[in-house]
Amino acid sequence: MRPLREVFADTLIRLADSNSNVLVLDGDLANSTKADKFSDAHPDQFLEMGIAEQNMVGVAVGLASLDFIPWLSSFAVFFTHRAVDSIRMLVAQTRANVKIGAAYSGLLTGRTGKTHQDIQDLAIMRAMPGMTVLAPGDEFECESMIGWATQYQGPVYLRLTREAGPILFASDYQFTPGRTYQLRQGKDLLMISTGPQTARCVEAADRLRASNISAGVLHVPSIKPVSIQEIVASCEPVPLVFTVEEHTVLGGLGGLVSEILAEHLPKRVVRFGIEDCWGESAPDDYLLDYFGLTAERVSERIAAYLDTAPVSRAEVVRKILGEIRQ
Repeated sequence: MRPLREVFADTLIRLADSNSNVLVLDGDLANSTKADKFSDAHPDQFLEMGIAEQNMVGVAVGLASLDFIPWLSSFAVFFTHRAVDSIRMLVAQTRANVKIGAAYSGLLTGRTGKTHQDIQDLAIMRAMPGMTVLAPGDEFECESMIGWATQYQGPVYLRLTREAGPILFASDYQFTPGRTYQLRQGKDLLMISTGPQTARCVEAADRLRASNISAGVLHVPSIKPVSIQEIVASCEPVPLVFTVEEHTVLGGLGGLVSEILAEHLPKRVVRFGIEDCWGESAPDDYLLDYFGLTAERVSERIAAYLDTAPVSRAEVVRKILGEIRQ
């Protein structure tokens, strides 16, 4: 298992071997994001821009206008907060062919704490017109996404995590924008997740199954665009939907799913993620447990919710009708 930051560097090195237009612009964090590996392999296609993300975005837009394919490399929080105005005005509004490799996203940022943790990025970037927003679940999906994004004409935000995680897909995986993936089938409930959190949901579903709770898992790697039809079709057979994300519950994946179902398939949605608060500086396992995102904690929270969940009048009527028909 390779960390996604390693996949980022290795894949771009391979792409640059045959395409001299592929560039990497770094915000003085190359040893953390692993862009230093690209620098070693292709020094003439690497630009060290220093601690000046706003300027880095502007330079990338200029390079894109000359048919280069610039990949930006820095921590997610510096793109979505420090340089968000430059991205909004120069990249998204002009549909510049700039790719944003947003490393150290989410909670697991090596004990950097709330100043460097970005748990609002999906909400910010998916609200930006013209922006493609991707969150790979494992190394093979990440590799395929980078290849796709390099060929795609337009801005892309790629959410990259610091740590390695379990494998979800085969090595021949081919990314398709908008597509979702049903990784577990279940009749009692559906968990919808994205990024490496999906692997924790798969394990949580296995734990729930041991307690006779049938839980499905839907992986949504493409936050924008996304297939409304696939989301609706996956949610239709189950009475209850949980969204689980290493991101604030405000405006991210939970917001996306709730918006879709409110319009196309009204259904109860329970959002698990980070409540309206900042992160903390602590070891990874502690943070995931503290915010209820480990497989064990997710399964416990779902089981507890099922024990205490209020039953709607419509559900009572459906139950009675079902018993009458039997």
